Amino acid sequence: MKVSVVLLAGTEAHADLARVLNALELVRECMEGGDEVELVFDGAAVAWIPILADPDHSLHKVFHSVRPHIAGACEFCAGAFDVKGQIRGAQVAFLSEFEGHPSLRTRLVEDWKVVTF
Repeated sequence: MKVSVVLLAGTEAHADLARVLNALELVRECMEGGDEVELVFDGAAVAWIPILADPDHSLHKVFHSVRPHIAGACEFCAGAFDVKGQIRGAQVAFLSEFEGHPSLRTRLVEDWKVVTF
């Protein structure tokens, strides 16, 4: 199975932290299940990358464990949320397949199951 986990959660509310954890856990579960899986940071979620890249953050170890499956971050949103430099510093690629954004349509056409958090 091919699974594209798309994280959209912002950083403002405590509930957003749970969405991030759930997304990371789904990626881990798919990894363990032998699925082809990717993690896409889109919208406000691009601001999570510098937070999760911090070794002192509670979710850093989980983030690090799924790192090989991070497809990237929306380039447009990274600029809009002013975190492009921090994302580069975290060595996460930018996705800009459709007008500066990741193409979810392409993923659907390629039979990816898209799950959003």
